[in-house]
Amino acid sequence: MTAPGVTLTVDPAGEPEKVAQGVQLLVLLTVLTIAPSILILATSFTRIVIVLSMVRNAIGTPTIPPNQVVIGLSLVLTFFIMTPTYDKINQNALQPYLDSQITQEEALKRAADPLREFMFKQTREKDIALFLQMGGQPQPQTLADIPTVSLFPAFVISELRTAFTMGFIIYIPFLIIDLVISSVLLSMGMMMLPPSLIALPFKLMLFVLVDGWFLITRSLALSFM
Repeated sequence: MTAPGVTLTVDPAGEPEKVAQGVQLLVLLTVLTIAPSILILATSFTRIVIVLSMVRNAIGTPTIPPNQVVIGLSLVLTFFIMTPTYDKINQNALQPYLDSQITQEEALKRAADPLREFMFKQTREKDIALFLQMGGQPQPQTLADIPTVSLFPAFVISELRTAFTMGFIIYIPFLIIDLVISSVLLSMGMMMLPPSLIALPFKLMLFVLVDGWFLITRSLALSFM
């Protein structure tokens, strides 16, 4: 098939090595396609972005900071928290593979081990047992016997539970401020004045006085230790 300035040809691969290289290229392109999903779900990003979004809503400013800032901060914290895991992947899998010391299959296996270790630390046994049971998997004797296909979704729902738990705790002080302001306005007979309008400055003042961003960032980082 030809076009102006472009020529596309498809030649049959007569050698098995060429077929294998084509399959490997297809697998690599597939992995690159799902890489964003892996970055979001298999790392600390999910918990961080949910907690930061809940903080924003608890304060009463659903658009401040903007989504770009929340996602950007979540990515920065994710790279910071995941640095030890990435270093292990680089030393044990990527560099030996680039130096042609190990095969591609061995590199993928070595790269998965540090990531599995990170997910095991953050995943509840109850969630792992759920997906092992639904997948019809036998009872594992060691952590190595747990397949990644069961560990991955278990890690995701564990992260969601932890994020919502942290978000609930964050909501409590701001909810108390809303209740106090509503009670004061009701006792004064100012029923037409929105309580959120009066409560917002007090919530912002509380958040600034306690150095909220420092406390939340510290709590998120320590929750993965």
